[in-house]
Amino acid sequence: MGRVLVLLLVMTMYSAAALAGKPVSSAEAEKIQAALKTWDCSGGKMEQETDGTGIYEVDDAACAGGQYDIKLDKDFKVISVTRD
Repeated sequence: MGRVLVLLLVMTMYSAAALAGKPVSSAEAEKIQAALKTWDCSGGKMEQETDGTGIYEVDDAACAGGQYDIKLDKDFKVISVTRD
């Protein structure tokens, strides 16, 4: 039973690491912030998904209506805004 729990813990740690995004470059960050500005938003934690889609994510962006998680496509166009 103990081995099963250890195995599940290790699998969970590896799957979480696989889902983590990679940091964005300063040029990408500027383009992301410019796109967010058109939505009256700024800031947040920026990263690019590592699954090959080219999707950018901004967690906890500060917007006029509160905090939001925002996704942008590879061309820096907003494709999803979710209230946090």
